Amino acid sequence: MTYEPPSTPEQPGTPQPSTGPEPSGSTGPDAPFDAVVLAGGAARRLGGTDKPGVRVGGRALLDRVLAACADAATTVVVAEPRATARPVEWAREDPPGGGPLAALDAGLRHTTAEYVVVLSADLPFLDEGTVRRLLAPLRESGPGDDSAAADGVLLTDSGGREQPLVAAYRAGALRRELAALAAEHGALTGLPLRRLTTALDLTRISDSVASFDCDTWDDIAAARARIREHGHVLDEWITAVKNELGIDLDVDTGALLDLARDAAHEVARPAAPLTTFLVGYAAAQAGGGPDAVAQASRKAAALALRWADEDTPDAKSDAHAKPDAG
Repeated sequence: MTYEPPSTPEQPGTPQPSTGPEPSGSTGPDAPFDAVVLAGGAARRLGGTDKPGVRVGGRALLDRVLAACADAATTVVVAEPRATARPVEWAREDPPGGGPLAALDAGLRHTTAEYVVVLSADLPFLDEGTVRRLLAPLRESGPGDDSAAADGVLLTDSGGREQPLVAAYRAGALRRELAALAAEHGALTGLPLRRLTTALDLTRISDSVASFDCDTWDDIAAARARIREHGHVLDEWITAVKNELGIDLDVDTGALLDLARDAAHEVARPAAPLTTFLVGYAAAQAGGGPDAVAQASRKAAALALRWADEDTPDAKSDAHAKPDAG
């Protein structure tokens, strides 16, 4: 299931940085955040290919990133609108192709939360857990009125290379430094990201997997190979299927696998896919949800074991035994 963007995207306003709306100032471990995803690069190292649309594990790179920041109050993608797996807001730097700082400023105009997660659209292994890890230090320290509080948290890879587009920031700090850079240079167009990050007080977290980005076809090949490894392929496949079918359901896949194993071993091999299908159908009839799936799975698994018990020698002799007269 994909979301089709509006045919006439909102046009960006003046290219000068905006102070933005007043943030809500909410704090705590569940304080709201917004997300800005930069997806409008030229992808020169991929020969100009539409990189956000390249599929890894059956899902577009952009959709994988959008899934990781699904808890954002507002998600803004800075790029030309396209079909996505979930609705987002669209923004564009003026002029298009003006570079990451101009794109970030365009996205920030649509945000209101105290905290903003800034991401590139080429992160195949980013997940919701990593986004929460980035936000946690900012949420714990509260609003940025304390001089000791960091302005943001970013990931580094195994070699210590910083990833400013896999990061969480205080929105106010971003707007402040973007305005200062625009005042100094006349515009943000063409300025590198390091001009922003060197002006901020940042905390760094090392994560060689979540920080992996796809700049080349070799990177794409490596990402595709990794998700097909034994330890990842099943979760990746289930996520891709749910995404394709528009299913937002978190179920115990371990219980379903146990059921499929029991049905295949205790009954017959074709019983496994048919039984799991019937479990899904029964769960839907019962209103859906993880509890309904779990209950149907337990019933079917118990039935498979009872079925197997009837095929044991003791069960056969018991079936022909005379009733107890005493």
